[in-house]
Amino acid sequence: MTQDLSTWLAGFSELFFPQVCITCRRKLFSSEKYICLFCIQELPRTLFHLDEENKVARLFWGRVEILYATSWLFFRKGSPYQQLIHYLKYKGLKELGQELGYLFGNDLRESPFSGCELVIPVPLHPAKEKKRGYNQSEWIARGIAGALALPLPRAALVRAADTQTQTRKSRFERWQNVEGIFEVPDPELILGRHILLIDDVVTTGSTLEAAAQALLCSGAAGVSLATLAIADF
Repeated sequence: MTQDLSTWLAGFSELFFPQVCITCRRKLFSSEKYICLFCIQELPRTLFHLDEENKVARLFWGRVEILYATSWLFFRKGSPYQQLIHYLKYKGLKELGQELGYLFGNDLRESPFSGCELVIPVPLHPAKEKKRGYNQSEWIARGIAGALALPLPRAALVRAADTQTQTRKSRFERWQNVEGIFEVPDPELILGRHILLIDDVVTTGSTLEAAAQALLCSGAAGVSLATLAIADF
């Protein structure tokens, strides 16, 4: 009886408050979540994971030794797909990050990224995470780790200092802003392992560079990078 009532209430709620696709606003079918199948097919994928010398990989040449680097989507201002990042970061839809991360991870299976051994998200400072309520990069990492069947050790990498926003800073100022802010509390967790470092969007790459340096200096055998999107303004 309780189950029948729950089903009825869910149907009643759906009648007046239909779940719609974040990007195109079409009503979602019961098998869809946050984004419809049509929009999933139309996602502006970069396919960078199939090109070892892609735009993201080149961004880190001469800065830090990265094995492989990729971004899944082009993040274009004004695009309907911009809403995905907006809802993930600022509207509390953390589960959207896991959903997109899983799709991203599925694409990474048949690529060099399948050789990674641990998935680690770029951490937020505890004060910022408490204010936001979650770390969006961690939720993306959960989805990728699930798709690749890899462990995601909690607190393997921590942000030891809170920093100013990177918006409107030059590349050099961004690097100064994040230099030395990441720490590895227990190096044994990553010692000799190939790390897949996850973030939401890459712009200048300063934050990822600092995080990768911390992992490598703490004994990681190698670091690869994967972000959900690359800024393409």
